[in-house]
Amino acid sequence: MDNTPNRNLITALYCRLSVEDMHEGESQSIENQKMILQQYADDHGFHNCQFYVDDGYSGVDSTRPAYVQMLKDIEDEKIGTVIVKDQSRLGRDHLETDRLMELTFPSYDVRFIAVTDGVDSINGINEMSGMRNFFNDFFARDTSKKIRAVQRAKGERGERVGTTIPYGYMKNPDNPKQLVPNPETAPIVKRIFEMYASGIGIRRICATFEREEILCPSVYAFRTTGNRSGNPNLDKPYRWSITAVRKMLSNEFYCGDTVNFKTYSKSNKLKKRLKNPPEKRLVFKDTHEAIVSRKLFDTVQKHFAGRKRPDVQGEMDKFAGYLFCAECGARLYLHRGKTIDPKLNAFQCGGYQTKGNSHCTSHYIRESVLNEIVLTSLRQMTAYARENTEEFYAMATANGEAEAERFYATAERQKTQITARISQLDNIIRCLYEDRVTGRITPERYDTMASGYELEQAELRQELQYITKRIDEMDLREMYVKEFIAKAKTYIEMPELTPELLRVFIRRIEIYEKAEKYSRTCGNRIVIHYTFQAGSVLRVDAVTDEANERALLPA
Repeated sequence: MDNTPNRNLITALYCRLSVEDMHEGESQSIENQKMILQQYADDHGFHNCQFYVDDGYSGVDSTRPAYVQMLKDIEDEKIGTVIVKDQSRLGRDHLETDRLMELTFPSYDVRFIAVTDGVDSINGINEMSGMRNFFNDFFARDTSKKIRAVQRAKGERGERVGTTIPYGYMKNPDNPKQLVPNPETAPIVKRIFEMYASGIGIRRICATFEREEILCPSVYAFRTTGNRSGNPNLDKPYRWSITAVRKMLSNEFYCGDTVNFKTYSKSNKLKKRLKNPPEKRLVFKDTHEAIVSRKLFDTVQKHFAGRKRPDVQGEMDKFAGYLFCAECGARLYLHRGKTIDPKLNAFQCGGYQTKGNSHCTSHYIRESVLNEIVLTSLRQMTAYARENTEEFYAMATANGEAEAERFYATAERQKTQITARISQLDNIIRCLYEDRVTGRITPERYDTMASGYELEQAELRQELQYITKRIDEMDLREMYVKEFIAKAKTYIEMPELTPELLRVFIRRIEIYEKAEKYSRTCGNRIVIHYTFQAGSVLRVDAVTDEANERALLPA
């Protein structure tokens, strides 16, 4: 290779700075790198210089914009020389960097220079270059391990480990580590939850906001902070994404909870985030001010659990998430169509639909009939709560008293035992790790034993979470009864069954098969579970009105 700088091709001066490199001070700054490279190029007669700069990118990231552009220009034979401050600027993945230095650059007759490492490919391959690349890779892995350990400790303390501020929140001016509702966007988030809970589908919500010219989250973030991470479409600032709204409606952060470790990556070189199973996530309740109530959030999740597809008007099935088969426990789904008379819309057991007669039966029931039965029962129950408040209160609180007493008798003891066992398992795993480090057990033996103990811990934590949730529900029982009575006095007129009424008064509805299968006159037995008891429910039985059923059957 001729040692005369090629005056016709580009001399690529590549600079890179990651977040971790910033801790090393001014010596690694982009400005310092530019100064060193420009000075070197001037002193050695390199012309047609062009900077390729990746500011804020890790050396193991092979998708760095300037890096990718530089490689493209090399393949297009536009570049004759690549100059970097040191080999770590080119990259910290030793396999990728070795490939560039030993294969790619020679293949395209590109001269490579690392100024402070004393590397110049015109003098041949430097035996130490491969070692430097390996140690640069090791440094990246070690740094990643330390950062993960810090993030893990923060997450286990209940601190938020995510870097993105959820739409609807802002940093507290007095405490940047704390997030508080944003007075501009928090009402929009609350409105989204209320609209969806009232039966309005996500597509219709997006269309409404676009019509009202409400800035979408990504454009709002860009205009207020300059952040482009959400890929804002500035040409269509009011175009709300269905996916974004869907994620928003399932984000526990909006009801005051912090959920850490939702995702993970397998290594520092694989940037793809994988979903963690629920048992490996850590949930911390009431860590910040909520935008929506927990009851409203749970109602939305209940709708998500049922069928989420809206009709042509953009409205949701109001019974989605409420209807269950009394025999197999599967959800009931609404069957409807554009060419079908709405009076013929009907629900069927999901277990029957997917697994057939061997699993369950259809539990067929008309939507209009179910509407009438539930509305009649709801009118009677709320009237009783309004007109006989003391009797209703005594009935509602006494109904689950025996169950509550039995549960409380064992719950606290179980919590103590489970907590002690989890702590004991922590000590066992710590001792196992020490045995592995000192060589008393093999790595393979450690992995086998530790995975078993970690699985037991995950199961215990899940059981502890269930017990704690049940205790909270029992504690809320009296409050729910009083709330039901208050709502019954508010909702006096009920001309029709609405999603709001279901959300306020009903927790679950179970549908039984007809006593006479395929009968055109025999009705379904329905069990309605109301909201005024937590943990335990009052079972209200009803049977479909046979006259209404017959009237709605096709001639």
